[in-house]
This record gives sequence, C-alpha cells and structure tokens, in this order.
Amino acid sequence: MALPKNSNNSTKKKVSYISVPSQIINSLSSSSLQSLLVSPKKSSRCTNRFSYRNPRIWFLTLFLVSLFGMLKLGFNVDPISLPFSRHPCSTGSFDGGEVEHHAVSNLAFASKNDMQSNSSSKNGTSLPAEGDFWKQPDGLGFKPCLGFSRQYRKDSNSILKNRWKYLLVVVSGGMNQQRNQIVDAVIIARILGASLVVPVLQVNVIWGDESEFADIFDLEHFKNVLSDDVHIVSSLPSTHVMTRPVEEKRTPLHASPQWIRAHYLKRINRERVLLLRGLDSRLSNDLPSDLQKLRCKVAFQALKFSPRILELGNKLASRMLSEGQYLSLHLRMEKDVWVRTGCLPGLTPEYDEIVSSERQRHPELLTGRSNMTYNERKLAGLCPLTALEVTRLLKALEAPKDARIYWAGGEPLGGKEALEPLTKEFPHLYNKHDLALPGELEPFAKKASVMAAIDYIVCEKSDVFIPSHGGNMGHALQGQRAYAGHKKYITPNKRQMLPYFMNASLPESDFNRIVKELHRESLGQPELRTGKGGKDVTKHPVPECMCSDKQQQQE
Repeated sequence: MALPKNSNNSTKKKVSYISVPSQIINSLSSSSLQSLLVSPKKSSRCTNRFSYRNPRIWFLTLFLVSLFGMLKLGFNVDPISLPFSRHPCSTGSFDGGEVEHHAVSNLAFASKNDMQSNSSSKNGTSLPAEGDFWKQPDGLGFKPCLGFSRQYRKDSNSILKNRWKYLLVVVSGGMNQQRNQIVDAVIIARILGASLVVPVLQVNVIWGDESEFADIFDLEHFKNVLSDDVHIVSSLPSTHVMTRPVEEKRTPLHASPQWIRAHYLKRINRERVLLLRGLDSRLSNDLPSDLQKLRCKVAFQALKFSPRILELGNKLASRMLSEGQYLSLHLRMEKDVWVRTGCLPGLTPEYDEIVSSERQRHPELLTGRSNMTYNERKLAGLCPLTALEVTRLLKALEAPKDARIYWAGGEPLGGKEALEPLTKEFPHLYNKHDLALPGELEPFAKKASVMAAIDYIVCEKSDVFIPSHGGNMGHALQGQRAYAGHKKYITPNKRQMLPYFMNASLPESDFNRIVKELHRESLGQPELRTGKGGKDVTKHPVPECMCSDKQQQQE
C-alpha cells in the first residue's frame, strides 16, 4: 500500500547527523559520495523497517563507508598528498636532554623525517634542491695521521728535560687571531728547545675583553696533549721570577726556523727568558714536516675550549641539530669590519656616510691596499658579502627555503634592517641570542672572546658552513672541518661571481646556473697544500696532517 503524502500539519521528524572527518570524505570516489547523496528507488513491496528513512540503515552504511575510508587511508594513500599541515605539533627531542619550552617556542623547526620524505617524489625521482645542498663532499678517504719521525721523537727526550730556559709570549687580537698565535708560540718553543709559559692574552682594545688563557681554553688538556712535544708551565718558576726577560719585537713576517734559531737561540741561552709579542703571521707557513704536524696537533687537538664554554656551545648546537641538518653562516657586517676593509654596507647613503667618516677620522684602521677604491676592492673580492648577496648565493646553491640557519658574528651595522633580505627568503634564521635561554649568556656578556668561541662551536658542528668574508675564524673552521672528515665548507668565489651580481639584465635562472657552476669545486673537497706555497697547514691539512687509507697501509 502506498504511503500517504505528508501534509503541512504532519509531525516533524527528528534528523540525526554524523560528522565524518574531511580526510575520509576526500579519500572517497565520486561514485561513493553519490551513493550517499542519492538514494535508489525502493520497491513498494519493501516494508518501513528497511526504508531509507530508517536511521539504522544510515548508521550501518556510514560505518561501513568510514571503515573503508580508514583502510584506504592506512594502506593506499600517499601521505604527501594529504591536506595536512607539513609541520604538525613538533615533539622533537634534544641530544642534550629534555628541552625547555622556551627554546622550542623560538624555533620553527622542521622534522628531519619531513625533509627526507620531501627529497623524493612519488615515483622515486630526487629533488636536487633538498638533496644536493646537504650532500657532503667526497673526503677521498683522508684521515688524520700525525706520525712523527724517529728523529723528532729522539729530540723530544732532550727538549722535555730542559728546565732552564723559558719562552714568554703575549698574543693579541680577537679569539681566532690569538688562537693562531698560540699555535705558532708552541712551534717557536719547540724550535728553540725552550719551555713555554702559558701565553698571555693581551686585553683587547676594541672589545675590552680581559679573558685569560684558562677562561677560553682547557689549560690542563692543552698541557697533557702536548706533553710529548713541549714542556708547558703555567708561570715562571721561582728561580726565574727575578730574571728580566729579553723582549724581542722585530720578528719579521714569515720567519723560517733557521731565522728563529739564528736570532733568538743565543739570546735565550744567555738570558734564560725570552719575551715575544705580536706573533701574528710571523712564522713561516712552509715548515719541515714534523713541525707542520705539530701545528695541526696544537690547532686541532690541544686547543680545546674550556668546559663551561664547551657545555654552552654544545647546548646551542644541540638545539639546532635536534630536528636535523642546519647551515651556519659567518656574517661580517659589523661597523668596524666595513671600516677596516675599505668597503661600504650599501644599505642607505646614511650608513655609507657613517663608515666613510669613521675611516677618514681613523685612516690607520684600514687594512692594506689603501690606494684602491671601493669599487676596485669589491670587484677584487676583498669586501664582505652583504645580506642580499648571501641570499642570492644561497638560492643559487639551491638551499631549501625552510633550511634552519645559524649566523655567527657581531651586531650588523643597521641592525635587523641589514638582515632583512636574508630573513625574507630564509625565515628560520637564528644566532646565539635567539637560541639561548634567559640568563645563559649573561655571564659572558662583556667577553667577546667567549662569545666568539661559542659561535665557533655551533659553526663547527653544522652540516654546511659558509663564511661571508675571509678571516681567521673562516680559515680556522676550514681546517677544522677538513680534519674532521671534510665536512661541507662552501667558499664564496667572490671575485668571479660579483660581476654577475652586478649584471641587472641577467635572468635569475642564468645567474643561478652560473653561480652554482662556479662553486662546484669549492664545497670543502680535499685540497693538497703541496704546490700551494705560503698556505697555512691548519687551513689545508692535506697531505702533512692527513693521509688516505692507502698511504697508511704503505707506511
């Protein structure tokens, strides 16, 4: 019997609704949806118990559809295609222990698994922008090998027994400059067969840092590592305290071991105490093999940072490493850097005028080649890269836009405005102040050398390092990363790429292709120091301080 038509006065029926997640609806085919929306005509013979208006039928149908949808999600759906946020609630854990909430809130970290999942598409093809940038160079099997000669070990016996002549050294400059001079102080002590008094760190005139050796470096570790090479004492013994040291200020640039012996050996034998100052670049880079190995031993093994600096530096590095790979930049954009290099920041005419005026008032601050104009310096590759130039370089090298970047260095001239081109393209940009918890940096607020050491540690542990300008820190890290297995170190080829930076008519795609090609051999691959006259072994440790597996077998 046909159902009577509903009149306007009929009792309104209650309608039940069931919410279904949008991702399940998205996973259903159009035919499945149609079956939900359009009910087939029922035979008049069907009873009300099986009517499409019966809520039990709806519950059963939706349950089966939901079950089917969830099975489809679990087994057949590519997760990359789902309409989910790429970075849901982050729950990263840190190597250094439980992470404070404050640190996580300041960092927009991407998960390491997400980065890996995005490195390949559905059909297995790789995306070069993700994979190539983080790919490490081929180290060609080179590993540290500091095997000293039999003669060196024989000479050590008599040198270490010497307790009657002492070398005093005062080192100056920033932390990385002082580090280089400490290395050379050990070598000179070995050449003279003298005991070395722990070097004195001269108070820095620019930053007013009064840190001592033990504030920056682990003194006992320094002594122990070099115990077979040079006798090191914390201070002059009582037998020599009243001895007036002979001070020598005339050490020429790049002095050879023969020169050192000819001019200093008789004096230190006679006076028993020799004082040297200003050792920056005073010792030749071309030394006998054993002394080159000793240089590497001091730079890469003996000069370890003090425990509290190492602890904080490792904490900051762990906060960057917690979610995977990160890039570190050494940006040289401070006011004093622009003044000393004879270059201009290029932010606004007002900032350029500030730098030019300061240079006119203090012409002695300009370091070398004073006859060159700013444009000549720029084209010669003698100027630091600006934030805009660093940004274009990173994009040309296909750095991922979501890459986490640690930048080391002092406050840029122009503050945040100077970094805007970089932060606009790469928003996950942090320095030590961003990573540190409240109070962590406070004990070192007025110690520039300690701050530089913290930067050094975080940069050393990064997956990729790029300096915006040459300098002591960049050179030290180049050697350190090579000695650690040739971790990726990108040397900006400023001289060759800057003309392309200045060519406004060059399409961006052509610019990127050219710049990437210019850096194909500048990614931290092993470079032999042989044939590189005057190159520092602590920057190029191959072959004196590193050898391949094949070479080790032959030896």
